[in-house]
Amino acid sequence: MPVLETERLILRRLEAGDAPFILELVNEPGWLRFIGDRNIHDLDAARRYIENGPQAMYQRYGYGLYGVGLKDGTPIGMCGIVKRESLEDVDLGFALLGRFEGRGYAREAAAATLEHASRDHDLRRMAAITTPGNERSIRLLRSLGFEPQGERRLTAEAEPVSFFLWHAQGVGGG
Repeated sequence: MPVLETERLILRRLEAGDAPFILELVNEPGWLRFIGDRNIHDLDAARRYIENGPQAMYQRYGYGLYGVGLKDGTPIGMCGIVKRESLEDVDLGFALLGRFEGRGYAREAAAATLEHASRDHDLRRMAAITTPGNERSIRLLRSLGFEPQGERRLTAEAEPVSFFLWHAQGVGGG
């Protein structure tokens, strides 16, 4: 059942049956380079990722990372709202399979997610993080109205990430 629908995409809650797709996505070169190895190397690990990540957030907050697919049902990525213990604000997360990059899908999914966050969850401010040097993500975040806030460490031992903030229209200057 769709959570969001755009001109070309359907965003829906991830389920255990999405494990083969998640296994492929989290082992893509772009994911490994810019997000990192989550040690998901088999279907059982992918199912645990779905259960302990997106599904746990749906239960706790009513939102999370959603599967992004073309209207013909082809899965192409994830996009959604993430609540990390290490950040004050929720943040926008997104990732696509490499073969679907460069077609505007990430922007379309992210814009719909921001509207959903504001309208359906009354989230008036969101963060976003990315690896410094991930120019595609940085350009996308800026095009959506995210403003750079410098770098941060999510944990004491973590590498710094580029940190951005977004404000819903009419709130906080956004």
